[in-house]
Amino acid sequence: MMESVTGETSKVWNGNRMNWFVRWKRKIGEEVKYLFIERGFLLFVVGFLLGRAVVLSTVSPFALSFLASVWLIRKEKSFKVMFAVVAGSFTLHWQQSIFVFVSMLIFLMFAFLFQRYRDQQKFLPFFVFLASAGTRSIMYSFSGNIDPYNWMMALVEASLSAILVLIFMQSIPLLSPKRYKTTLKNEEIVCVIILLASVLTGTIGWQLSDLSMEQILSRYLVLWLSYVGGAAIGSTVGVVTGLILSLANVANLYQMSLLAFSGLLGGLLKDGKKLGVGIGLFVGTMLIGIYGNGYADVTPSLLETAVAVGLFWITPEAWIRKIARYIPGTNEHTQQQEQYLLNVRNVTADRVGQFSDVFKALSNSFSQVDWQEDDREEVKERDYYLSNVTEKTCQTCFKKEKCWAQQFDKTYGYMEEMMDGLQDGSLQHNRKLKNDFERHCVKPDKVLEAMQHELSFFQANKHLKKQVLESRRFVAEQLQGVSEVMEDFAKEIVKERENHDIQEEEIVQALNQMGFEMDQLEIYSLEPGNIDIEMTLSFYDYKGEGAKIVAPVLSEILNETVVVKQEEISPFPNGYCYFSFGSARKFVMETGVSHAAKDGGLVSGDSYSMMELGAGKYAVAISDGMGNGERAHVESVETLHLLQQILQTGIEEKVAIKSINSILSLRTTDEVFSTLDLAIVDLHDASADFLKIGSAPSFIKRGDQFIKVESSNLPIGIVREFDVDVVSEQLKAGDILIMVSDGIFDGPKHVENVDRWLRRKIKNMETNNPQDIADLLLEEVVRTRAGAIEDDMTVVVTRIERNIPQWANIPVVRREA
Repeated sequence: MMESVTGETSKVWNGNRMNWFVRWKRKIGEEVKYLFIERGFLLFVVGFLLGRAVVLSTVSPFALSFLASVWLIRKEKSFKVMFAVVAGSFTLHWQQSIFVFVSMLIFLMFAFLFQRYRDQQKFLPFFVFLASAGTRSIMYSFSGNIDPYNWMMALVEASLSAILVLIFMQSIPLLSPKRYKTTLKNEEIVCVIILLASVLTGTIGWQLSDLSMEQILSRYLVLWLSYVGGAAIGSTVGVVTGLILSLANVANLYQMSLLAFSGLLGGLLKDGKKLGVGIGLFVGTMLIGIYGNGYADVTPSLLETAVAVGLFWITPEAWIRKIARYIPGTNEHTQQQEQYLLNVRNVTADRVGQFSDVFKALSNSFSQVDWQEDDREEVKERDYYLSNVTEKTCQTCFKKEKCWAQQFDKTYGYMEEMMDGLQDGSLQHNRKLKNDFERHCVKPDKVLEAMQHELSFFQANKHLKKQVLESRRFVAEQLQGVSEVMEDFAKEIVKERENHDIQEEEIVQALNQMGFEMDQLEIYSLEPGNIDIEMTLSFYDYKGEGAKIVAPVLSEILNETVVVKQEEISPFPNGYCYFSFGSARKFVMETGVSHAAKDGGLVSGDSYSMMELGAGKYAVAISDGMGNGERAHVESVETLHLLQQILQTGIEEKVAIKSINSILSLRTTDEVFSTLDLAIVDLHDASADFLKIGSAPSFIKRGDQFIKVESSNLPIGIVREFDVDVVSEQLKAGDILIMVSDGIFDGPKHVENVDRWLRRKIKNMETNNPQDIADLLLEEVVRTRAGAIEDDMTVVVTRIERNIPQWANIPVVRREA
């Protein structure tokens, strides 16, 4: 018991100690970040080292360029940075500090004079050039060192200072939290490398025992960036750093080759983590060291490499990963971009969902109707009508007191009965009511005349309110349809990769056994009829294996016919190919069309369309415009165009047709209307919905049986509000659907029963080809008219068949559980 208590106490103490260490580490990190980044101490350190940086023995272009960049980006830190730069230059030589101090004063004078001008970054290089060249000219004049070489070096120094301003302006923002970038361009990466290499130049002369600090830090920099960015970034860092260090000290010229080669090797071995990158630096040090200085002098260089590798080993991985986020091509950068896109996607889906909720709320507000309130409103309207009548008749009558005070109920009853009789037209036949009212009222004719006059206003007001109510209902349906579409769109946006470990393992195992090299597999949905799988495979010479082998394997594993929806094939051997697989439709549609314009003209008032609606639905539509010719053609084409546009958004068919009707009826005061014959077939189960708006009947031929499909709806555009009747039928494989326009149904001459005639003609046809049936049926109708075409005629024939996959399923060996 005591041992158990002691063990628990030890665990609690260790846990508290670990939590204390994590909090202490986090606090130290926050303090360091605040000191170096927020307070700008990092800028002071960089300025101090750049103040010491000298190349070609006498040229010092870094200090002035750094101050100019800080002046542009963080002006409040300029004077403190100036002090740090001067302090750094003073540790090198007092003459150097004088040059740096005077050149900075001249630059600040130019900057103050022109600070009101816009786009100062365009003038800074010119100011820096003048400040550097002017200071050197003054110093040479006082010292008497006036010779062509000194003037040439002064010109070189001023030119380098002006160029470095442009480089540092892209690098300084990364040392400041006020200008944060999620991704660095290649040019910005090179500019940062130049800045870091310039900073390392300020460490020349610093020794750790017999080891050179600039060599240790330069190799540490190469290790870090080759580990983060790979061979390209590593070799670039090596070349740039080595070049700048060799300009500062000619003895370091061979270091450019060492750093470049080491960066290349380290980048190539980055998959071996820190160990691989360190080995690359050791190999590069040995090879270049032996080649450059011989075996005897390679030992100090190896020690410098060992110290750099040691520093790299103790560098926290989290720091390295934070830097990697800014380098394009790294895993960290890719993950950050994916997270950013994920956040944008989620925000977009949320906003679309919010819009959907708004439209749903609007729909509810329009659809809410208080029927009790409507009943009270009806009573109120009747009272208002009767009050108008009595105001014009009873107010001046001498029997007013008797009728409306002593016999109110009787008088009001008579008035209501007469009002109802006027509305339904039964008053003139109701002699008893007339006689009773004449005995009751002394002015029956005047009252009847007033009631007839006011009745027109009452009925008009009632009709107007009914229209408003119907319009509210129609708007509510449209808003509800838009809300549902936006809700489905929001769900589609946030489509996530679903977790199907068992099926994924089975697919990978089956394809690996067949010798396919898989790079990526994403299973989004395994819902029956809605399979959605994406994968990337490698092929040496692609010969259609995606449809011939991979899809049949998936069909066998998932017990459903799977086909290739999309494929992107690599243009070179052993390249990776992208495939998207989805559920095959159980049924397919084959369609034939035959049509003719009135009198054999070129423009027909009939239009037809076959359209894919998504989600496995297929629509066939015929529209017949009013009359013939160009006007009718425009009406029918516009109707089908609007229908296709609205249906493809996912709005319900009834709402879509009502929307089209509203658009066409409100578009103009002219009589513009057209018929619509629409059939929507679900290719997953062969169910069909027929919406017939003023169109001719359709027929379904099933063997020797015929099914007539018809409904009674007015053509589109005649009335603004109407109900759409939907006729549903369950189709079967082999069914033939015949849809015709009015010209076909009304065309046969001297035929009393057109239904029976059409059925007999279709039944006697010895073909099941949709196009042949359409052509033969149109020809038969024209023959009955002796070749005359008295109206536009259109026949659309569709045959539904089971979808037989091109490739059979391939059996796979399933691993037993």
